[in-house]
Amino acid sequence: MLKGKSALITGSTSGIGLGIARALAGQGCSIMLNGLGDPEKIESTRMGLETEFGVAVRFHGADMTRPEEIAALVESTAGAFGGVDILVNNAGVQHTAPVEEFPPERWAAIIAINLSSSFYTIHHTVPFMRRNRWGRIINVASVHGLVASANKAAYVAAKHGLVGLTKVVALETAGSGITSNAICPGWTRTELIEPQIAARAQALGVDLEAGGRSMLAEKQPSQQFVSIEQLGQLALFLCSPGADQITGTAIPVDGGWTAQ
Repeated sequence: MLKGKSALITGSTSGIGLGIARALAGQGCSIMLNGLGDPEKIESTRMGLETEFGVAVRFHGADMTRPEEIAALVESTAGAFGGVDILVNNAGVQHTAPVEEFPPERWAAIIAINLSSSFYTIHHTVPFMRRNRWGRIINVASVHGLVASANKAAYVAAKHGLVGLTKVVALETAGSGITSNAICPGWTRTELIEPQIAARAQALGVDLEAGGRSMLAEKQPSQQFVSIEQLGQLALFLCSPGADQITGTAIPVDGGWTAQ
């Protein structure tokens, strides 16, 4: 379905971003990976995707807090693949603390990576998409882009902002062949929430699995974690012809969390 298309996916060396990369590569899409991690492991991941799916896969280690490096990431993607057809903004970090104890430097980092980086990637990729009269912008927000939880001031603010940015871009690109949507996952078992599971388990005096069940019971009525594969399949659908008129949405994938 996506043969001849290219995708830039931030925060894609592990977790949700890598899952989306796998889903798109499976449909013939060339991939630009970006993220943190051990260089040897990243290279192994890159080569593994190329071998498994028979597509071109590149990696760029842009620091998503630095606008000039983000610009270089987009240019590198366009240089490698002749443009940027699909942009997936997935890079994200987390810190939890009451607002009066929240370290200002952590606030700044979370806003920069979880929100501002998406503005810069969109700013630089939309011209390529307009030129081709086709594009897909997928912002991986969160259920916390729709509702709030205590002790997550920066994360909730950034994700609400990302949903708003998604809507503005959808209006500005409507009718151009470009769509802009946000995916809003509930609890998904990734490296980002493992510290929260560990903290919950420690507070309750239970093991990690029991800590995870406690988190689910509090927020997610399905009592099941969202899977990375499910999010990859949703991203794939948003790139399909069936989603041509889906734009400006924030799609919850949250086991009923926001239905309450």
